[in-house]
Amino acid sequence: MNDSFDRLYGDYHQSLFQFIFYMVRDREAAEDIVQEVYIKVLKAYQTFQGKSSEKTWLYSIARHVTIDWIRKQNRRKKKLLFFNLSQKENQLADLQPLPDEFITQQESVKELYRALASCTIQQQQVLVLRYIQSLSISETAAILGWTESKVKTTQHRGLKKLKGLLDQRPGLEEEWKDGIV
Repeated sequence: MNDSFDRLYGDYHQSLFQFIFYMVRDREAAEDIVQEVYIKVLKAYQTFQGKSSEKTWLYSIARHVTIDWIRKQNRRKKKLLFFNLSQKENQLADLQPLPDEFITQQESVKELYRALASCTIQQQQVLVLRYIQSLSISETAAILGWTESKVKTTQHRGLKKLKGLLDQRPGLEEEWKDGIV
């Protein structure tokens, strides 16, 4: 088991962290969630049946743990709003840009990241899995528990929304149009 866990960790840790970070936009939270994912993997590895790839299984666990974290944050936020706490206390999200310093220096990447944040959570998940994690449509469908058709439709709508947002920003349009759409 230790060899399998070490292999999973070595092969997928960085990409798993990035996937989670794009969903929660908070470095510390993403690190905590990754740890929780690996705890669940350790506990559940014995029951892994191999009906999907380990990668798909791992991302599926990560997706569910992250969604649970987001729901918990939303409940906390609503609770804080209910008690009319100050604006400073209501601010739960980390507004810092991407954690990788070399990426944050590129303005076009920052703009793409901001545009991605305007997409629905489902569109964000599909676009991150497909274009940032470079997963296939079938792998993405397996991770999300969707049909391939739903992944394609969600991807199309997300790309259309991103294109519209990027078209409104001169200069960025040419940089990203070929790579995304």
